[in-house]
Amino acid sequence: MLELDNLKVQFGKQEVLKSLSVSLESRAVGLLGPNGAGKTTLLNTLLGFNPATAGTARVLGLDIKQDAARMKSLIGYMPENDSFVSGITAVRFVSLMAELSGLPREIALEKAHETLFWTGLGEARYRKIETFSQGMKQLAKLAQAIVHGPKVLFLDEPTNGLDPPARRRMLTLINDIVNKSGTRLLLSSHLLRDVEECCQDVLILNQGDIAGCHNLEEEKESKFKFLEIEIQGDKDSFTAEIEKRGCSSAEYADGRLKIVLPENMSAAEIFMIALDMDAEVRKMEMKRSTLEDIFLQAVENRHGSVQ
Repeated sequence: MLELDNLKVQFGKQEVLKSLSVSLESRAVGLLGPNGAGKTTLLNTLLGFNPATAGTARVLGLDIKQDAARMKSLIGYMPENDSFVSGITAVRFVSLMAELSGLPREIALEKAHETLFWTGLGEARYRKIETFSQGMKQLAKLAQAIVHGPKVLFLDEPTNGLDPPARRRMLTLINDIVNKSGTRLLLSSHLLRDVEECCQDVLILNQGDIAGCHNLEEEKESKFKFLEIEIQGDKDSFTAEIEKRGCSSAEYADGRLKIVLPENMSAAEIFMIALDMDAEVRKMEMKRSTLEDIFLQAVENRHGSVQ
């Protein structure tokens, strides 16, 4: 679906994307990263708004440089910021976007009506978009992105500013698009739950570089497990003993320990080790890696703090 081949983008002397190389084949890819990580720059480069300084990228096998016109005809794009024409109605706006995407006028208008009804804006389609609520504006932006039947959909913060019911409806529509029409998805969001609910792969950027790339389905099915425990007593001796037995550990700021267990060790053995070390386990929870764990680990710098 998406391939980055030593893609580099530089604005003046500032290197914004640093020779990114990755290949992602799943139908839905999430793009994550802290503010300033380069997510929007990557989207804009794939769309042709920013020229690549070096390297290239391919979307559905089409090169962003050599096949730019063909590639753009296959893409639907929902920007983060509102980009509406003043005084225009929803149906006129969506039909105009359909025409700009190559549909004949009559077909564009027909598709605009259909798409607005599908997104839940059918009764409001003759209203001016400037009178819409934030949730309705987001749905109008989604409608214009899909009206021409794109093969791949780029969504930049699609749930931005939405209340919980509106967010749930937006995510349901996105999942329906991907699962029922076969459209591929590249979703950029700062909300981890949005990516977790819609995507199979996640690409994490940090400071213009790739900080991590994970298949979420494989992560969920993996046997990686860890304990979070609160312990009183000789913590250093306890930690040294469990590490001798194949565990790895880290201490949170509040004093809790995170212990990664090897495959052949159970939580009960941790209790026995604590008993032998005269340490008292006050609290213990078995956990598995979440997208939040993956994200925080990926953007952690060499000093152990999050950017």
